[in-house]
Amino acid sequence: MARPIERYVCQSCGAVAAKWAGRCDSCGEWNSILQESIDSGPPGSIAAAAPKSSLSTPRTTSPGRSGTIIDFAAMTGVHAAPRRLVVGLPEFDRVCGSGLVPASVLLIGGDPGIGKSTLLLQVCAAVARQGREAIYISGEEAIEQLQLRAVRLNLSDSDVKLAAETNIRSILATLSDPSEPAPAVVVIDSIQTMWSDTLSATPGTVSQVRACAQELIRMAKQRGCTVVLVGHVTKDGQIAGPRVLEHMVDTVIYFEGERGDRFRLLRAVKNRFGATDEIGVFEMSDGGLREVLNPSELFLDGRGKEVSGAAVFAGIEGSRPVLVEIQALVTPSPLATPRRAVVGWDTGRLAMVLAVLDARCGLGLASCDVYLNVAGGLKIREPAADLAVAAALISSLANDPIPPDTVVFGEISLSGAIRQVAQTDARLKEAEKLGFSSALMATTHKPVENALKLSQFELLTEVVDQLWKDKSRDIKSTNG
Repeated sequence: MARPIERYVCQSCGAVAAKWAGRCDSCGEWNSILQESIDSGPPGSIAAAAPKSSLSTPRTTSPGRSGTIIDFAAMTGVHAAPRRLVVGLPEFDRVCGSGLVPASVLLIGGDPGIGKSTLLLQVCAAVARQGREAIYISGEEAIEQLQLRAVRLNLSDSDVKLAAETNIRSILATLSDPSEPAPAVVVIDSIQTMWSDTLSATPGTVSQVRACAQELIRMAKQRGCTVVLVGHVTKDGQIAGPRVLEHMVDTVIYFEGERGDRFRLLRAVKNRFGATDEIGVFEMSDGGLREVLNPSELFLDGRGKEVSGAAVFAGIEGSRPVLVEIQALVTPSPLATPRRAVVGWDTGRLAMVLAVLDARCGLGLASCDVYLNVAGGLKIREPAADLAVAAALISSLANDPIPPDTVVFGEISLSGAIRQVAQTDARLKEAEKLGFSSALMATTHKPVENALKLSQFELLTEVVDQLWKDKSRDIKSTNG
């Protein structure tokens, strides 16, 4: 018998080292290198000569019902393009790119308790109600626990196949059975709990995650079914395990939101079959996740009376316009180093906007504590939010509210100029649809056809003069 090969593998990036070290030379993580043993194992695939376990006769969400196995939509030719499987949950279909693609693999990550298992059980139920076979395999819960969840979510009438298994050999033997038609959707919850007996490493290590994911991807391509992998996340919010896992799959989706908040965001960061940065908005309720078809009303819900430091930003998330409130608070700091607290936006971007307001507009924010928050739990990544953030900061510093029927968007350059952003028409149409009557934006090179009253600016100092009603103040601008 061959002697197992001992090696040291970084659990963060997957780099292999000759000996143990406290810090990984590849990614710089501390205490992430673990010793792993690699056995030669049997030749061929993990699924070769694999015995069938109890997974071969999965149970359904409804006790006492066996369900019906129906073949996936057959191809009409060798070169025919595969038809997408429309799940029936519009927000989920939007993020996936108008539906699931056969023979594709999706990776969904999110914080514990955010609702990943709830969402995927609802997806499986929606697929099963179309007469297609959906299998939900859990490595963390028993079948009885899954059935209790299905009853609570009112999904017990759908014939979703449930199984509790962690041995990848048994799973592949059942799913690859040529005598049975291929399922439409297979959910693996989670990939970190799967293990292969050909490796001596413990479940969740780099070797196990990579080997199990590779075999599941191979099965999905051969059988033509859609496989959804649930991935745990680290304390930094990234999917745990090697980064190569995100390169292996076709789509990477993150489930965002705070557990104390009822709103959840499904965001695609990689999609070979659709647009990236597309979002789907859900609301957590007693009956599971409910879709929010108009996110702008959601993010603007609960706005109170006119207060200083609040600006409505007209943004674009993926292909949809979204209006969200940006809140800012500027107070004198008793500390030698003023505090900067940001939620939902880039900290470095805030530092740049503050520097421009100081250097170009002379507002003197360097000695103030600044707090910035994006309402509703949305994380904004586009530079078009610069002007809305600056407007909120100016409003808070002047203690003068921005008119509540005004939206703001535009990119700020280091020179203090306001640059035009893309999809201006879509932003203005969304604001008009929700009852806004005016907008603060950059000067456009062509006329904009819209019913809103447009206030266009070229320099940030012009915006300060517009928002700061006290004209006696001195603006020390360096724009000339």
